[in-house]
Amino acid sequence: MNHPENAKEYKGLQVNSGVKSQPSVNPYLKVKKRKPTLTAGEYVEGILKGNVTILGQAVTLVESTVDSHQQIAQEVIEKCLPHSGNSRRIGITGVPGAGKSTSIDVFGLHVLRNGGKLAVLAIDPSSERSKGSILGDKTRMEKLSQHPLAFIRPSPSAGSLGGVARKTRETIVLCEAAGYDNIFVETVGVGQSETAVHSMVDFFLLIQLAGTGDELQGIKRGIMEMADGIAINKADGDNIERANLAAAQFRNALHLFPPTPSKWVPEVTTYSGYFELNIDVVWSMIDRYFEYVKKTGYFQQKRNEQAKYWMLETINEQLRHDFYRRPVIQALLQQKELRVLNNEQSSFTAAHEVLNHYYNQLKQP
Repeated sequence: MNHPENAKEYKGLQVNSGVKSQPSVNPYLKVKKRKPTLTAGEYVEGILKGNVTILGQAVTLVESTVDSHQQIAQEVIEKCLPHSGNSRRIGITGVPGAGKSTSIDVFGLHVLRNGGKLAVLAIDPSSERSKGSILGDKTRMEKLSQHPLAFIRPSPSAGSLGGVARKTRETIVLCEAAGYDNIFVETVGVGQSETAVHSMVDFFLLIQLAGTGDELQGIKRGIMEMADGIAINKADGDNIERANLAAAQFRNALHLFPPTPSKWVPEVTTYSGYFELNIDVVWSMIDRYFEYVKKTGYFQQKRNEQAKYWMLETINEQLRHDFYRRPVIQALLQQKELRVLNNEQSSFTAAHEVLNHYYNQLKQP
């Protein structure tokens, strides 16, 4: 660039041309190209071949709340459905500290030693409050997380328990299509998540500890009634006698409950997940259950009932979503809330008026 200050009449004054301007972007920075989005057919092809990367991507689509992702996910699930259903679905629950993660680690290795593949899915009830998942369980399954035939997936990071549970059930379909013939569904905590897990598994295992006092209280009757088997963990060293006593007390408590729908009498056994003692005993109990329910026909009956249950649950969830996302309903709800709080209207009449407004909206073309 020519500077007029450098002309002859301006003696003693000289302006340098300066430094060449540098590019605004670091030339050494390598920009990663975005991965092309797969079609539903490509997802299905990868899943059926057992491609873990594509399976993980498909599960991410299932967990996504983006409408375009959900459309692809539902198409993938529909195409995988004929290839699913060939696994043993086992729900595992227990109070925090009962050793679920350690137990799943050793149970999983026991299953894999006998052939087959294993998928471990978690339902995290904390997600609705904190909007985050407990991912620590995967780190505690040290051996299983490194095994090439194991697939471990925490629950979605946000959403209601019903939504998380539905997505877990859909993930089961994808895992079964990918060749995983053993599915563990773990509840990270206690509460309503047990009911959700029970509605999607064939066998429900309750892990307990000795000496906690629960065996004397009949421990959370609802969970006890759902259990197909109870396993007392940490039955090792000086704790063996206490574990055996707890097992006897649990057996007595189970006799007070009405017969299960399958007519199977829940069994109680002891084991040690940390020291890997009696793992085969726990698994023999599970084997006996599957042999029994398949012989009586209850296995398929239960799966049919679960399929119907999840169809109705999905309808309920979609109706709730459609109802609360409408701007008119959101505004009306705010008005009604104020009237209810000011004792100007009862909760019931306010609810009826909001619902009637919603139904009238549906009737409009």
